[in-house]
Amino acid sequence: MRFFRPGLQAVSSIIPLVLVAVFVFLTAYSWPAIEFNGLHFLFSNTWSLGNLYANPVQRSGFTVPLGAHYGIAVFIVGTLASSAIALLLAVPVGIGVALFLAEYAPHRLRGVFAQTVELLAMVPSVVYGLWGLEVLAPLTMKVIAPFLAHALPFIPFFSVKATSGYGLLTAGLVLALMVLPVISSTLIEAMQRVPKELRESCFALGATRSEMLRKTLLPAVRAPLIGAVILALGRALGETMAVLMVSGGALNYMPNSIYSPITSMAAFIASQLDSALQDPSGMAVRSLAEIALVLLIIAVIVNVIARLLTRRAKFAG
Repeated sequence: MRFFRPGLQAVSSIIPLVLVAVFVFLTAYSWPAIEFNGLHFLFSNTWSLGNLYANPVQRSGFTVPLGAHYGIAVFIVGTLASSAIALLLAVPVGIGVALFLAEYAPHRLRGVFAQTVELLAMVPSVVYGLWGLEVLAPLTMKVIAPFLAHALPFIPFFSVKATSGYGLLTAGLVLALMVLPVISSTLIEAMQRVPKELRESCFALGATRSEMLRKTLLPAVRAPLIGAVILALGRALGETMAVLMVSGGALNYMPNSIYSPITSMAAFIASQLDSALQDPSGMAVRSLAEIALVLLIIAVIVNVIARLLTRRAKFAG
């Protein structure tokens, strides 16, 4: 037994060590790109690999392809915007699904519905991408976009005509479906751990079921809800293939409507890696590694904020 606790501590330390190792590797590998690109890497809308067939040139003391320029502002916006749409859609639906399965579903069907929701989390992302490509994108262009334009004509972001089904909205819808099981499954388990005495005491005081849910059950699972939302956000931020297939692959183009084509950081890395490997100077690949570093930093910041919010929710409860 005296070795059990130290053994657990050693095993648990692997995760932060791996995170630190990944951070150190990305920083070291992308350092030449960090020095070359400077801060305009984060705020520029232009990404160009330059002429990969011409001899590399010297710029600011670095060897780079002729005409190369690396800026990722549009990819940051695409990543954050699609993830935000996914959460705006998935969080209320996920809460509703969890409430239904935990409180309203017949006991005999509850397990079947819960397993169905969990199965959605095991579907490969490329399957979601293919479904979004063949079904959701045409549906967005022919049905969803005209409906939103008719219902919300006073909002320019929605009233613009959709020229294709590929873009920000479709990517957000696909991501919402992908992160929905994370939210609902976590909340179902949290609601099942709430003591029955807490529910019964509310009913004994004359509260209706809806009042019990709003004033007792949901506040009791506030901390798990925050954790579930952050887990969902983490998956949305890092999703690659599904977003790559339905986002439209915009390059050097800032979205001006909810139907505009976009590209997320993770999807852009996957789509550009093959071309970047053709760069004889290696600066393109190092710039892609810098994108990965920025994405990792965003994910860490999101998790730190989640930890603070979760701790605050626990103290408030």
